[in-house]
This record gives sequence, structure tokens and C-alpha cells, in this order.
Amino acid sequence: MDDRQIGLARQGDAIAIAQLIQRAILNPAIQVSAVRQSGDLQVLLESSRLPDRQLARIVYATLLGLGSPAIQSLRISGKQGEQTVWAQKFLLKDVLLNDGGATASNPVKRDRPSLSPSSRTAARFPALHPKTSQFLLPTLLTSFLAGAGLGYLAQRQAHRQTPNGQAQDQTEVTAPTSARIALTPDLAARQSPVSAAPVVPPAATEPVQSPESASLASPIISIKAVGDIVPGTNYPGDRLPADGGQWLFDGVKPYFAGADILFGNFESTLTDYPYSAKDISQGMTFAFRTPPAFANVLKDVGFNVLSVANNHSFDFSDQGFTDTIAHIEQTGMTAIGQKGKISYLTVKGVPIAFIGFSYLPDHNWMLDLDEARALVDEAKKQAQVVVISVHAGAEGSDAMNTPDRSEQFFGEDRGNSVLFAHAMIDQGASLVLGHGPHVPRSLELYKSRLIAYSLGNFIGYRTLSSQGVLGNSMILQADLNSEGRFVGGKVIPVLLDANGVPAVDDSFRSVSFVRNLIESDFPVTPLLIDDAGNLIINEAK
Repeated sequence: MDDRQIGLARQGDAIAIAQLIQRAILNPAIQVSAVRQSGDLQVLLESSRLPDRQLARIVYATLLGLGSPAIQSLRISGKQGEQTVWAQKFLLKDVLLNDGGATASNPVKRDRPSLSPSSRTAARFPALHPKTSQFLLPTLLTSFLAGAGLGYLAQRQAHRQTPNGQAQDQTEVTAPTSARIALTPDLAARQSPVSAAPVVPPAATEPVQSPESASLASPIISIKAVGDIVPGTNYPGDRLPADGGQWLFDGVKPYFAGADILFGNFESTLTDYPYSAKDISQGMTFAFRTPPAFANVLKDVGFNVLSVANNHSFDFSDQGFTDTIAHIEQTGMTAIGQKGKISYLTVKGVPIAFIGFSYLPDHNWMLDLDEARALVDEAKKQAQVVVISVHAGAEGSDAMNTPDRSEQFFGEDRGNSVLFAHAMIDQGASLVLGHGPHVPRSLELYKSRLIAYSLGNFIGYRTLSSQGVLGNSMILQADLNSEGRFVGGKVIPVLLDANGVPAVDDSFRSVSFVRNLIESDFPVTPLLIDDAGNLIINEAK
């Protein structure tokens, strides 16, 4: 493109912008058209084959690099034949490579994290975070900067200001892990039935290997994990979903695709035992009992491993606990959390151990670090990868942050999650999956191992509150090599409705939520989350 066409594109000329995008995506099989109405730009990617949803990220980066003041919002649609099969919307105003957004601030409610103005924008539309853009934006722009002759854009990017006011040299800005993560959605998610023009986030990434190293590289184990699961209860009254609950996971099931292991915390019981061990007439005391047939619902949706180490596993005494484990394992799933037990699976020839802990001595007890270390040592004798599940921490909208100290809740010692997780990884564990606070918490990369301090609620049909931040949820994808080292992953944002039923969240609320918690709770961890939820290893830290 010549300078005149670039100038027209910066002025908001839709034809010139479409030509620029056509050059950026480097795929002649996809036809690009654009229409601008005032400050809104609509871009259509059309092909005889389904256009890759992740092309939206290239289009978005192109518009960011262009920096046109005439474009304030962007809608990108993918069209196959006569049907528009996906769409994505972005807000460009106030995120055009500035220093973090406006200076105005709004009062922060007690049940929300402290978000900068630009982060509040990101909570509504998935905009690039200023720190993240230092590493990712040059990579996204490379495909068209080299061939399109946009020298002044490259210069602008090379000398733009970092948040601390110092010039950033583009040659020093890299995305070291970009080769490990393919920006393509799962095939199952791509082929799932979609109504016209839904606005949904991209599905999970899959690790890729170069042809030269594919035969030598170790297998990649993809683990997807979710938080607390209560698919309804019949105690004390009937709060069960209609039709056996087969539909409960319809809004998220396509995003389970591609997982070698799907994990969740089952925070109910699967039993018909009639007598609860709890006095629910006391305030804030709940007992959950789910009919045993719901084990098949969880199996059918794809779960492999369920933790039963939580504060509801003995709601119906020892009998209910025993029944729950039996019904889970009768379906072929694995139940973890029984005291002294280590469960083993083999995936892609790699032996994997799961150990479930909680803050209660009825399970593997996180407060007994010596015993916990001994269990990891035992697991390492048979497994190359050791995954730890732990139910810990205070609960509720005030429990979003992860303190490096013991947490007290209703007079109980809920443990020091940071101390426990670090101790497990120091002992040789590969991945720590936390649950219990009912809200998502921060992620941390510690010694190249991933820690999720809380996965939040995932489904709580008419049982778990989904008000405010309690409705923020996620599907966490962690890709590990055969030695248990974290090589990539993703936060797939989920939102629970008023009944506690999950659906993938097109507003990317949980991505912004977790990103801000990482920055506040673990600012030195070498982990970044981009605007699509991809987990990036920042090797500069």
C-alpha cells in the first residue's frame, strides 16, 4: 500500500482499511470487506471455508496499529458461504496504544477488584492490557508490517512509551512462547452448532510443535479444570434441574474439547442416604444431596477426575461420602481426596498422579505439610506428573485476593494456600488446582509450575450464589510437558446466570478479573494473560 492509501485508512476510509486488513491476514482465500458508520467499523471475513475466529485478533491488532481516530468500535464477523457463523466486538476508544487510559476513576465497590479505567474497559470488551501489549502487539503486527510498507507504524511502535515513561525498543520486545501456542480454536468448538452471529470468545488453544522437533519433543498433556460443581440438590427441598440436568453444561461443553483430562471439584454428595450430618437450621449452614444419576451427566459431559475433598463431602455422614465416591467411580471417572489415597492415570504414555487435599483432617490434610510432602514423594515413585487439588481459603466476594498467611472463616483455619502450593511444588508437584473461595483467584507461575489459587464457582444450580463477582468463572487450560513443566494455557471466561448455570462469557470478564488479581497479588510472577485469555510466559522476569 502507498502512503495515500495508508492515509485514507487512518482517516477511516473503509475500502482502504479493508485492503490493509487483506494484506495483514495473508490469506487470499478470505475476502475482506468493511463498512463504517460514524465511529463504528464492521469488518466481514468471508470464505468458502470457515474463517478462523482468531483472525479477529489480527484485525484488531491492525486497527490498533493504524491508530485511526475515526474508529471507536470494531465488529468483526466470519462468514462461510451464506451464513455468518461468528462475530467479535472490540472497543478501540481509549485503548489505542496509550499509557493506560483516562485518569478519571469510579468508586470501587467492596465486592469488586481494584480496576484501572483501562481494565474496566477490558472487562467489557477484550482490549489489550498495556503491559501485555509490550510483548504481544509486535508479534501480532509483524505479519503485515514487513510486507505492507508501513514504516511509520513500525517506527511508532518501536519508540512508543512504556508505562514508566522510557522508550521501548521494538527489537527487544518478543513473545518467547508464541511458538508453543497455536492461535486456532479447537476443532470441536469450531464445528459445534452456532446460531447466526453469536459473540463468543475463541476456544482453547492447542500446543504445536515444529516439524523438525515433533518426533523428539515430549508429549503435551492438556488439562482443563473448573471449580465448584453442585448440579442441584433434593435436600431439604427439590432444587433439581428439569429433564435430569442434561442441558446444564450446554453453554460450556464445546470448550471442554481438546482436554486430555477434565477436572472439577464436586461440592455435593451423590447419595440417597436420608439423614444429613448438618443442622441446617443454623445460619449459613447448608447440606447438598444430588441424586446418584447425576454422575452420568458429569461423565457424559467429559469429566475424568472429580475432587471430593471439600466441606460438603460429609453432608450426609460417612455413608454419603462413601456413596459419592462409589457413584463417581462406577462411571469410570476418578474420585480424589480420600485420606491417604493417590490416584493414577496414564495419558499419552505419561503416568499422572492426582492427590486431593482440603483444610479438613477428614481428607488429605493440607495443614499437615509433612504428610502432604510424603504423599507427593510416594506419587513421584510411579508418576512423572503430579497434580494437586486443594480446597482452601476464605469464601465470598471479600475473598478474591490470595494472602500469604492462614485464612480464617467462620472460626475455621482454612490454611495458607500460598505456603501449601509452594511446598507441594518444591516437593515435586507439577500443577496445583485450588477451589473453595467461590470466586476466581490469582494464577501464579512458580518454578515453571502453574498454581490456580481458586477456580471459582462453576455450576451451582439454585444452590451457589452467582451475584456479582461470585458469578465470574472460568475453564482453566494448563498444558504441561511430560516433566510437568507449564508450557502454555488459557483462561476461558465463563459467567453464571441467576440460577448458577454456566455459559462462555463474550465480555471476557474473568480474563480481566484474573489479570488484575495477578498484578495485585503476584506482581513478580512470570505470567501474563493476553486479551484472548492466553497464558503467556514472560521470560524477561
